[in-house]
This record gives sequence, structure tokens and C-alpha cells, in this order.
Amino acid sequence: MPQLNAAAARSSTQRRQSKNEKKDRLMTKTEMTGAILTAKKARKTTWAAIAKAAGISEVYCTSAALGQNALDSAEAKKLTRFLRLSPNVADALTEFATKAEGAPAIPKEPLQYRLQEIIYVYGPTLKEIIEEKFGAGIMSAIDFTLDIEKVPHPGGDRVKITMNGKFLPYKKW
Repeated sequence: MPQLNAAAARSSTQRRQSKNEKKDRLMTKTEMTGAILTAKKARKTTWAAIAKAAGISEVYCTSAALGQNALDSAEAKKLTRFLRLSPNVADALTEFATKAEGAPAIPKEPLQYRLQEIIYVYGPTLKEIIEEKFGAGIMSAIDFTLDIEKVPHPGGDRVKITMNGKFLPYKKW
């Protein structure tokens, strides 16, 4: 019987050590996103409400929660407090993101595909008009805001997406 008790004690100690190691290691962005989405669903809340609690825009909040951006520690704490999530999630929210890491070459999700299609169809037009108005360069995706609005329309509600990025002229040397 003493051998059985010793084995049970070792097993219990190993479980505690494993739990502590999990608590001490940094959560991945994928794990973080899963925890946030689970909490969002459980709380029956919206991205707008989460963003308001964190004190940031709805688009940026959602992007950070999905692992594509990082929050500062105060914003991360507000978000995780609102969703009743662990400090590990807040820590993961403050880590720099690897942009579009999980993005497929061609999105299969219909809304993402349509946005990609818009770039395929109108990308050259956007480039031509931007360069005609600003000169050779690019629109920043760093000094950038993105807003999404629902616009009522008699023929069916419309989606209004506004991208607002700083123009960065190409440098000559």
C-alpha cells in the first residue's frame, strides 16, 4: 500500500508542476484568440462593447483579439477584465503580432474572399489614382485607421469601409 500512496503523491506533484509550467509560459496568439472568442460568446457581448471597455476602436480591438495587432498593457488589462480572462491572455495581447501569419493565399471564407476580389479588381485602379493624386508611393498600414459602418438603404443595408492611411512617398537616392 505504501508504494501506491507514493505513486499517487508523485502523480499529484507532477500535475501541479505541469499546471504551474502552463501558467508561467507565454500563451500563443492562437490560444489567446481562442480564449477571447470563447469568453466573448459566453458573455454574449459584442466587439463594440469589448472595445469600449478597453478604450480603443472596434476595428483595432477586434484585430488585436484575433492576433493581428498588439495592445498596451493598460488596454489589455481592461479587455481581459471585461471578459474575465486570465493575466496570461493580457500578456499575450501585448506581444507583437506576426501579421497575416495564418492567412491563406486565397481566402476561402466568402467575406474575406470578396474583399480580396475587390483588391484584385480595383487594386490597379486604386494604385493609379493614388499615384496620380499623391505621386509614387504607398498608403501606410501602420499609420492607419479602418472604420466599418452600416448604412441603411431602401434596397438593402450597405457596408461602408473607410481606410485612412498616411501617404508614404518612395524615397529617391
